[in-house]
Amino acid sequence: MDLRITPGPLEGTVTPPPSKSLAHRALIAAALAGGFSVLEELAPSQDIQATLRCMEALGAEWSRQSGDTILVSGIRNLSRPGNELPRFDCGESGSTLRFLIPIALAVAGGGVFTGRGRLMERPQKPYFDIFDEKGIFYEQKDGSLTVRGHLGPGEYRLPGNVSSQFVTGLLYALPLLGGDSTIVLTSPLESHGYVDMTLEVLEQFGIQIEVLEDGFAVSGNQSYQTCRFIVEADWSQAAFWYAAGFLGNWVEVGGLDTHSTQGDAVVEDWVDKLSDPGEMDVDVSNCPDLVPPLAVIAALRTGEITYLTNAARLRIKESDRLASVTQVLNALGADVKEGPDFLKIKGRDALTGGVTVDCCNDHRIAMMAAIAATRCQQPVTLLGAECVKKSYPDFWEVYQTLGGVVHVL
Repeated sequence: MDLRITPGPLEGTVTPPPSKSLAHRALIAAALAGGFSVLEELAPSQDIQATLRCMEALGAEWSRQSGDTILVSGIRNLSRPGNELPRFDCGESGSTLRFLIPIALAVAGGGVFTGRGRLMERPQKPYFDIFDEKGIFYEQKDGSLTVRGHLGPGEYRLPGNVSSQFVTGLLYALPLLGGDSTIVLTSPLESHGYVDMTLEVLEQFGIQIEVLEDGFAVSGNQSYQTCRFIVEADWSQAAFWYAAGFLGNWVEVGGLDTHSTQGDAVVEDWVDKLSDPGEMDVDVSNCPDLVPPLAVIAALRTGEITYLTNAARLRIKESDRLASVTQVLNALGADVKEGPDFLKIKGRDALTGGVTVDCCNDHRIAMMAAIAATRCQQPVTLLGAECVKKSYPDFWEVYQTLGGVVHVL
């Protein structure tokens, strides 16, 4: 779907969709519990649909109760006999893939994982290093990943500066094993807010994890307990509306938990800081998903220079997000310079627009461009704007409700 946005102000109050990150975690925990769990405020984005498919492949069932409430029937038998491995279609969801790899080994003796877009190109080396050490078979070819074997209790070493998703996957799987385990982080943990979120969800579903100075102690023989879980609003998506407000749109964001463990809740503080004059260095190592909305803000900090640093992991997202942010914002008239792990942005009074930009099959790039368009002098055409369905299916409807002028081409 291609869209043309006519520049103009947005005005109104918006509640972001439920947190995709929390929903993934709650769904998986509910599937690993033996009985029935109720999950409320679960938005059916493409990534969440991928996790639902994979939970079904593992043996769980679910049904929609009303609105955004679903009932999850957990896997009745966590040990699956036989040699046939379950198949997991992860769509384009990196969380689904990385969370499920160790869980599949613990529950089903492995699995065959497939995906779309750039998903199967994303590195899995931290897991592969563990598999080499533990004697677990893995093979990646023809767009699929096969893993076969069984996790055993013990020590699991992995870097903390690649992706917190590897840590989360192990935190879900290790409590199911027949003995105690430890996770040892060989480098400082980045995106620690996502791991905090994992620990919060696990606790609600009855799993206890001890936090150590350099990792985690995980008792084995634990059982997931059923739970009624309400998915809170998503700070990652809220960040785009905060950016809209910074750009001069009269947008108020509601429905957020100000005490949330979501790492992207820091956006509120960064918007306040970026309102001040002077050169600013924003370390995004713990909130990499905030780079697109923060880049829009920086692009319109008139005359000020902003650095978004420690962002190398953005190169392995749905797009090479350092490159795509630079490409799209510069096409719109911004002044962005790309470094190996940072962006340097010099703010301008306005953006020119009047161009066609490719959303790069990246939901956050599409939303970034939509917010930037409100401060362009000429219309902006977006190619592939349907990619927002990955995380925010009704983004364009909300945008129009706020007064955004959008034409489908």
